[in-house]
Amino acid sequence: MNGKDPGELKGAVEALLFASPAPLTPKRICQLMPGADRDVVKEAISLLARDINQPGRGIELVETAGGWRIQTRPEFADKIRLLRRKPAQRLSRAALETLAIIAYRQPVTRAEIEKTRGVDSSGTIRFLLEKRLIRITGRKDVPGRPLIYGTTRRFLEVFQLRDLKALPSQKELGPGKELQRRLFEDLPETE
Repeated sequence: MNGKDPGELKGAVEALLFASPAPLTPKRICQLMPGADRDVVKEAISLLARDINQPGRGIELVETAGGWRIQTRPEFADKIRLLRRKPAQRLSRAALETLAIIAYRQPVTRAEIEKTRGVDSSGTIRFLLEKRLIRITGRKDVPGRPLIYGTTRRFLEVFQLRDLKALPSQKELGPGKELQRRLFEDLPETE
């Protein structure tokens, strides 16, 4: 394998993506395959996507969280669930509300989250930290220096978002309830 022919690299890229627990960027693939050119790796990914993303296949190659991964197609989720011993844990309404506030307003403090939600959120924040959906990004430069929170790459992976720009806009969410109105207060309009 010379690292210059995308057709030759395609199988190795497929094996790496299949074995990786997280999405891989072309840069990371190049690090794992010394001598491989990034443009050739990108072309190999395109060839692989064309092969894998055919109708009738059980898997797909998707771009998510800034990288690429091979995953099962959503229409086969009920079949895959049969393999799991314990059911997937769903997020509570409180966790989803808190996560939405952090995703749209990051970096954000606990006090800012609680002002938007109108209730104590310390337990929910702790739960989201344990699930690695959010992280502490630093401290705000105000009296008391409260912790500030932001989302993680795992958040992007779980919700299958390419990046934070892929979050739905207020228009896409449609007319909402009081919490949704407070969530988008003071945020710039986006298309």
